[in-house]
Amino acid sequence: MGATTFELSYRAKSLREAYNNAVSEARDEYGNDSYNGTISTTSGVKDLTNAFKRSKLSVQDFVNKNIDNADKWGDALGFCIKEPKGNSNKVKSKVDHNISKGTKKWETRYVVSTWNDEIGFKLTKGDAVKMARKHTERTQERTYVNLEKHLVRGESRVATILYKQSTKETLGDYYLFGLAAE
Repeated sequence: MGATTFELSYRAKSLREAYNNAVSEARDEYGNDSYNGTISTTSGVKDLTNAFKRSKLSVQDFVNKNIDNADKWGDALGFCIKEPKGNSNKVKSKVDHNISKGTKKWETRYVVSTWNDEIGFKLTKGDAVKMARKHTERTQERTYVNLEKHLVRGESRVATILYKQSTKETLGDYYLFGLAAE
């Protein structure tokens, strides 16, 4: 099995995000085959942004000069061409309050569970203890009874928080290259 080179450009918030998006797209299109000839056969990404900036080379000249540093089963190589601009707003989110009409109705429940699983619930502590004892005696497994409040009527969501993007916020431009197993 051999190796082939790949070169990709992506817009993203970070080099890591660009790499993850590239791997995800490659897996969607070519599957998880470890010899599919795409970036998904690499093990991560090595950031060469500082070396690219210092080199003063064009993107293609930098790639040509550094492709020999790529390893077939190792990291992809990548660098930032244009830095992303983050959100500089003082407030970066918006709150949408969910108003529900009518009164909410709450119910006290005694929830019976093991360490990992919920077995059921009862409306009285006595019934919940009976359920828990029956389960413990049958399985020899420790059982717990917890008091919980459960919303029976009404909406449980009271607010939705949305990200408020800045008009000056932009993604960065990233370039990824390396060797892929095929």
